[in-house]
Amino acid sequence: MMSVVRHTSDVRCLVSDWKAARRKVGFVPTMGALHAGHARLITESLAECDRTVVSIFVNPLQFDRKDDLESYPRSDEADLALLEELGVHLVYQPREKDMYPEGFVTRVVQEGLTETLCGAARPGHFDGVLTVVLKLFNVVQPDLAWFGQKDYQQVQVIRRMVKDLNCPVEVRMSPIVREADGLALSSRNRLLTPEQRAAAPRIFKALQKCDVAFRSGQRNVDALRVQVARELEGLPEARIDYVEITDPRSLLPRRSDAAEGDLLAVAVYLGAVRLIDNLLLGRS
Repeated sequence: MMSVVRHTSDVRCLVSDWKAARRKVGFVPTMGALHAGHARLITESLAECDRTVVSIFVNPLQFDRKDDLESYPRSDEADLALLEELGVHLVYQPREKDMYPEGFVTRVVQEGLTETLCGAARPGHFDGVLTVVLKLFNVVQPDLAWFGQKDYQQVQVIRRMVKDLNCPVEVRMSPIVREADGLALSSRNRLLTPEQRAAAPRIFKALQKCDVAFRSGQRNVDALRVQVARELEGLPEARIDYVEITDPRSLLPRRSDAAEGDLLAVAVYLGAVRLIDNLLLGRS
């Protein structure tokens, strides 16, 4: 039977009992508006762990625009129904005032990995991500935690935090889950207009064309980036945030030639909706 709790003490009590019984605890942190991508992460946790915890919390610290926070999709009733159907053991839905009580002033700040891609485009974003993830790890005390490759940079940033701060949790990254037409699943997809939704699969097609060019021998980073940008510029109401090819570990941009396994990552606005996607060159 699935438990739904709001208080830290309730989570700790349940997890403590599981740990005392030597149960392996898996954790999937989410901001709700769940889709098949989340379901894959949860299914992987359920298959490998004795108990699985899912959190639902729209974290205000990681939003750089108030309107983006306010418009972020929310579907609590449907989310809970899906989680119960999947067989999740515990859902943690903390309230904002409990996560960030009056006088809260501490944040997790990381250098290097957070300074490119989405970190450069959204200053302070990863401070908010790392702060909430560390708080959730401290509450849930999981053995393993699952995140999706669509947020590739986020996964690398969290892995670095876990290593640097000696967090006793193993971070897993699962492949991107896509719609039949190639669009990477995202809660923000619900905000697209019909015209934007029809055009959005072209984001992944642009990445695929770039990968084909790479496999055919094109290695020049500028040429590959320009190819992707030209494809994206043709989307309705499109505004490119970034197109980058980076080292997959340091996330530093390649300056001359791309190599197999490099990260090709894009962020593009369709109207007011910001979508991200990526692939590893020569390996996707």
